[in-house]
Amino acid sequence: MIAKFIREYRSFYFSYIVLATSFILLFFLYQLPTEFLQNALLLSLTLLILLTAGLFWKFHNRMRALEDYVHEEALPLLNKPVDLAYLNLIEAEKETTREQLLVYKSREEDLQAMVKLWSHQMKVPLAALSLMSQTDNLNQKDVDHQLLRLDNYMANLLNYLKLINHASDFRFEQVEVREVVVDLVKKYRNQFLQKDISVTIDGNWLLKTDRKWLSFALSQIIDNALKYNKTGGKVAIELNNGISISDTGIGILAEDIPRLFDEGFTGFNGREHQKATGFGLYLTKRVLNQLELAISVESQLEIGTTVSITKVQ
Repeated sequence: MIAKFIREYRSFYFSYIVLATSFILLFFLYQLPTEFLQNALLLSLTLLILLTAGLFWKFHNRMRALEDYVHEEALPLLNKPVDLAYLNLIEAEKETTREQLLVYKSREEDLQAMVKLWSHQMKVPLAALSLMSQTDNLNQKDVDHQLLRLDNYMANLLNYLKLINHASDFRFEQVEVREVVVDLVKKYRNQFLQKDISVTIDGNWLLKTDRKWLSFALSQIIDNALKYNKTGGKVAIELNNGISISDTGIGILAEDIPRLFDEGFTGFNGREHQKATGFGLYLTKRVLNQLELAISVESQLEIGTTVSITKVQ
């Protein structure tokens, strides 16, 4: 406490020493009686001691008020403009810290939910592969299908972690969207054949975007178009200053559409068919926002769904 007090008032004591030294030099220069010098120094030291005691008492109270800071209790002791400015700064820092803690807590809870859901979803294809190996019924197409599901779930988790940690490596370049779509159709070829779903791709779209992240976003939409489509159904992809992906699937309830892109939302279809994780479309929306693309959904039950992607105007 004493060291802090000296640091706080060091300029005052330095000034006193300079003045006292100058005073003594003047006495010697003018050869004044030392009796006057002794009396003057004694008086100044007495005043200095009294002033120091007062300043230290006040400083001690202020330090205690700061150390045991509770805003209402501190105000009577810390009522100078500088003190109040410090209090306001401390209060602002406390509020900022509280907000940051809430954000970190929310992220941690979201991450725990995602990992829990992800681990649950991973069990399904792993169990299917395990069953195939135990029964010696290893159909290559079925194996590829389960491996693709595992790959999609892994991609979802990794991309989710990148997005929430702001570690996304977006690299914009001129991309022919048709090439991206064709690659995805090839990737899901076995699923199209397995459900006898036909696919058409019309047009093209030259877009400045990130190829990898656009591919990820479109893969989620195509995966849903396959997942919720009927056997013998159709998927139509149109590219003309935008992307339109239509399917002849089971459709989406009207009341579910506004919440499709909410984190963790599965909707009636996801719960009924137990196929949704609730994170695919959420990640799609976040990625498309980063790519400055807008997404919208139109759907009719038992008729199908159309997902449209356009440039943000």
